[in-house]
Amino acid sequence: MISHQLLTSVAQSVIGKAPEDVVGVSTDSRTPLHNHLFIPLVGERFDAHDFLHDAISQGATSVFWQADHPLPEFSEQEVTIYVVEDTLTALQALATLYRQTLSAVAIGITGSNGKTSTKDLVGAVAKMRGKTHLTKGNFNNHIGLPLTILSAPNDTDYLVLEMGMSNFGEIKQLSEIALPDIAVITNIGESHIEFLQTRAGIAKAKLEILAGLKQEGMLFYDGDEPLLNQSYQVKTRTVGFSDGSSDRIRVEALTLESTTFLDCTHNQVFTIPLIGQHHAKNAMYAVLVGREIGLTDMAIQQGFDQLDSTGMRFEQEEWQQHLLINDAYNASPTSMKAAIKLIQSLSDSRQKVLVLGDMYELGEKSEQYHREVGAMIEAPIDFVLTIGQDAKHISHASNVTRSHVNTIEAAVTVLKQLEQPSVILFKASRGMHLEEIIDQLKENKHNS
Repeated sequence: MISHQLLTSVAQSVIGKAPEDVVGVSTDSRTPLHNHLFIPLVGERFDAHDFLHDAISQGATSVFWQADHPLPEFSEQEVTIYVVEDTLTALQALATLYRQTLSAVAIGITGSNGKTSTKDLVGAVAKMRGKTHLTKGNFNNHIGLPLTILSAPNDTDYLVLEMGMSNFGEIKQLSEIALPDIAVITNIGESHIEFLQTRAGIAKAKLEILAGLKQEGMLFYDGDEPLLNQSYQVKTRTVGFSDGSSDRIRVEALTLESTTFLDCTHNQVFTIPLIGQHHAKNAMYAVLVGREIGLTDMAIQQGFDQLDSTGMRFEQEEWQQHLLINDAYNASPTSMKAAIKLIQSLSDSRQKVLVLGDMYELGEKSEQYHREVGAMIEAPIDFVLTIGQDAKHISHASNVTRSHVNTIEAAVTVLKQLEQPSVILFKASRGMHLEEIIDQLKENKHNS
């Protein structure tokens, strides 16, 4: 519930029926909006002010209205219009004010890779302690994060917020809206290097999460990353595989169902239903958050056991005699290398096949980064199939049997010719839509 006082406080004027509390906020006029505030955003190709009457018909009782737009015809009995200078800025201001009314402990999570998995792990752990609200889907930007905060119930105990970015200043803005009590920087990779030029630039952008971190707050970060090895004005702990980390970890067992790792500092073993060495580090951040909010290690493990993870991250399904692993949600050089290492380390008797596509937003060094990924592809990988414009450099640099195609259909044709039972990993940037290959393979199975 968001009070009418908060709504009024971000408005220049109020027109229509008397202001009242709303139960939620939305920027989409096509969804059910009973007793909701509708915020019409203005984009390059759209203006949601055009859909005011749709929003009212869906049940919206309040609306933000940008002052430079002529007021529409409407019934003053059915809706309250809050005139604001800019609807996006008003959305962010409202989220900032609403955040300050919540007594919830906020955990802000950023990093080049692993943000969503870490968010899911932290959320699973926090739920063992109290009512937890966390980022859904990709609601991690300047629009999604305010909407996530505004959708949190008033009695939320833990607010777990993923923070994404593509340029300088964006994480600072999100952090100042969220006011985290705990901040997590999962790692520094190459994502968005096209805009930030260097990994040092990426590290600087990620460290903007400190802008809104409370003075008595905690920062957990990657102890294996030299770019983050500096002094901070807040309490810190580091997670890593190296001896220099305050919380050193070691992977003990890796299967197609789970990863077991040792917290060397406390000689405590944890198992998570995610696959990969990189997920051990993500989970250790969740362990630190759990301990910080007063959970026992047993309760933290119970949280891991109940993990509800976001889709297209190492989802597994059988196709004929093959195992398909769908990790097609996104990719960067760091995450792609980690996924390849995982497949290389699997103790599975089937042949190991990689289906890899383009990694986006790598700028002038895109060819170099794709070649670096390819150079690490060697036995026990048996075959690599690449698809896309830049992915051909992965194929050319690899040290195994390889093939390159330009279309989804061609990739399907190649995979249908695999004779030996295989473990097949699919990974690329989201825009490559590699999951369509899996869909077509499964359709072929049903139609055959």
